[in-house]
Amino acid sequence: MPVLDQHHTGRLDEAQGELLDNLAFCADELNEIYAQSARAYPNFKVPFTEFRDAIANAALKYLALAKNKTGPSQIELKRFVAELQAADLYLGLACLRGDEQAWWEFDRQHRAFIESWTRRLVRGGADADEVMDFVYVELFGTKVTNNLRQSKFRTYTGRGTLRGWLRTIVLHAAVDMYRASKVEVPLEDWTSSEDHSAGQRGGNTEDAMLTSIVRERYRSAAIAALNQALTALDDHENLLLLYYHVEGLKLREIARIVEEPQSPIRRWFQRRTPQRSRVHESTIMRWLERVYRKVADRFHAELAGRHGLKPEEIAICKSIAAEDAAQTITISTVREGLKKKDRVSVERAS
Repeated sequence: MPVLDQHHTGRLDEAQGELLDNLAFCADELNEIYAQSARAYPNFKVPFTEFRDAIANAALKYLALAKNKTGPSQIELKRFVAELQAADLYLGLACLRGDEQAWWEFDRQHRAFIESWTRRLVRGGADADEVMDFVYVELFGTKVTNNLRQSKFRTYTGRGTLRGWLRTIVLHAAVDMYRASKVEVPLEDWTSSEDHSAGQRGGNTEDAMLTSIVRERYRSAAIAALNQALTALDDHENLLLLYYHVEGLKLREIARIVEEPQSPIRRWFQRRTPQRSRVHESTIMRWLERVYRKVADRFHAELAGRHGLKPEEIAICKSIAAEDAAQTITISTVREGLKKKDRVSVERAS
């Protein structure tokens, strides 16, 4: 993103202020499309303020900033609001909020389209499944920053249909996967790299040894802290990590396990939400997020307390754990704690 100078920033603030003023004159139109959307989806609800703010942000992007002026007029705003795919925007915002009923409705309308469009773009069945899983994870949003879920739905503005927007999301995911699978290093690059490293090896041996020793120290601390963090998890949290990271199950496969009558994790789920029998994969993602936060908090506390590390040293440990996840996060404590009947549930879903 380009750096905005002071003048441009002032123009942006002015555009936002004028847009909000003029948007107030569109109150009748906003109320009407909001009411229509709510009637179309009576099983879930999006607060009016979130609906209005999403439209305001879209208008700022497409009317004010795109034309580099102070703000859209009342006439422009009314035309903009009238052309929005309001019901699609309402559904997208509900999914962004993590509403499970909204996700079931999204699946009913769009999952078959996502699957068929993906298989048109990607020939291999396994590759197509991988792209679809990636698309859904992007839609769920795997990270929360400043209390905001980083979901792809945050980029949907209602300017076009939700299905058209999804077509683009799937296309980008397929292209990204294709590029990742085609990364190659020419032979001459390997040769020149080896020649260069050989020339530098003599002068850098001492520094490399010192770096290796320091890194191993932090890596040992990271592994110890992570093991402690994992042992503090509850049984159902251990099972979630095992299903997802050790057994390699997809989110939808874990959701089916939760629906199994004999599944131990289902008993925990029923204690939390006894009125529900079906579980959407977006719910599994939210559960995993809570487990990740719990592990991260305990990981940080262990490094700071037991190991006495400073913030900058903790950052090094986090980076080591992130880049060496396959070796560092073995989740051995989870595997050891898995009971035989729990493994039966895994095998049923596989």
